[in-house]
Amino acid sequence: MTFQSIEYLIFFPIVFLLYWIVGNKNKMIQNSILVIASLIFYGWWDWRFLSLLLFTAFSTFVAGLLMGNKSLSNNKRRLISVISILLNLGILFIYKYFNFFIESFVDLSAVFGITITASTLKIILPVGISFYTFSALSYSIDVYQRKIYPTKDIIAYLAYVTFFPSILSGPINRADK
Repeated sequence: MTFQSIEYLIFFPIVFLLYWIVGNKNKMIQNSILVIASLIFYGWWDWRFLSLLLFTAFSTFVAGLLMGNKSLSNNKRRLISVISILLNLGILFIYKYFNFFIESFVDLSAVFGITITASTLKIILPVGISFYTFSALSYSIDVYQRKIYPTKDIIAYLAYVTFFPSILSGPINRADK
């Protein structure tokens, strides 16, 4: 579903009405509606990538909870932060940039007369992968820097990371704002 499709023109007003009428100023219900709507939006493109989105979201949520533990040493907090960053950027790299770097390396080697046969991955780019990866990372980095306390409300966190209306046009908000 793209923003300029008929499906989206029907989908968005329904979500908007559910948010304001059914949610009726209840944050838990409103956030639940946003999470469900966002998962439908992402899944509309290709439902198989929902596991990737949820893995990214849950890994940074857990990292945030671990880093929020006051008895944890700074070295362990730093290690958790680095693992979270590398894991999420690794996923982003594989899906978004792997083929680009392989093809560039093959082209560069051809300039020097070296013929390399390399296979690229036939990967469909998940919709919004940069958006939700950087949203999740901004949360875990803000928790690491102690700008915010980690939330224990998984629904509110998922609403923040998966918020579908800002997927293409942004902005990627900081978790502390």
